[in-house]
Amino acid sequence: MRPRVFLPWAPSQLNPGFAAPLTIKDLPAPHLWRGDQLHHTDLTVTAEEHVDEEKYYQLYPGHIPTSPLQKALLSAGSAFMALYNPYRHDMVAVLGETTGSSALRSLRDKMRHDPEGYQILQERPRIRLSTLDVTGLRGLSDGTFGREYVRFLDSNRVSPDTRMPVKFVDDEELAYVIQRYREVHDLMHTLLGMPTNMLGEVVVKWFEAVQTGLPMCILGAVFGPVRLNAWKLQILTTELIPWAVQSGRNASCVLNFYYENRWEQTVESLREEIGILHPPAICV
Repeated sequence: MRPRVFLPWAPSQLNPGFAAPLTIKDLPAPHLWRGDQLHHTDLTVTAEEHVDEEKYYQLYPGHIPTSPLQKALLSAGSAFMALYNPYRHDMVAVLGETTGSSALRSLRDKMRHDPEGYQILQERPRIRLSTLDVTGLRGLSDGTFGREYVRFLDSNRVSPDTRMPVKFVDDEELAYVIQRYREVHDLMHTLLGMPTNMLGEVVVKWFEAVQTGLPMCILGAVFGPVRLNAWKLQILTTELIPWAVQSGRNASCVLNFYYENRWEQTVESLREEIGILHPPAICV
């Protein structure tokens, strides 16, 4: 814990009337309390240590270090808002970052022990419009993974650039793992054949909850159906949830696939390779 600094002077004593701006040379040496003794210290050294401390705690661009208490408050607030409005993607993102450390470590370990997953961790690919050849993907044959992914983006009017950057994960590698999870979310929609309406999102959340164990996914899977009407709820519970859960259990870890190298592969063959069962013939 950093010792307390005691400044036994007031600005008016140092520079009466504030006729000229204060500089570091104008300041007398502050005092430092250690136990019951008062010691002189150097303000410049303290400032340099503070800068070093900030650099140490900011683990990646945009990282916001938080204490356990702050994480708990963020978790509670974001959970309430995400349940109130599931389309508040910023709140869903915060909830995922502040509650999923154990699940993220498990996913990271699975990636480390898989050749393709390990390659992804080393190369850190990103799925964004700036990294996608959208025109080239549109030119692929129908049924290929790349073509169907772009069709999904167009039909649902979504963009990979809407994924929130990670802020509250206090580990650089785990921050990438959850970022990768977010960026392959739309790929899961494509492979599962689910739209972005509430029913489709709940189905994908059930699959992701089984796959990842992230509390955010479990919360969305359990509480998402409350917004569905009776007919959709019946379809969900009798057909779609059993299929999504079975697919999630049967599938290999979905973060261990380098999807950027598989655009020309057919959706059917990629589903079979991952272990995703063919979607039910139901209009969602």
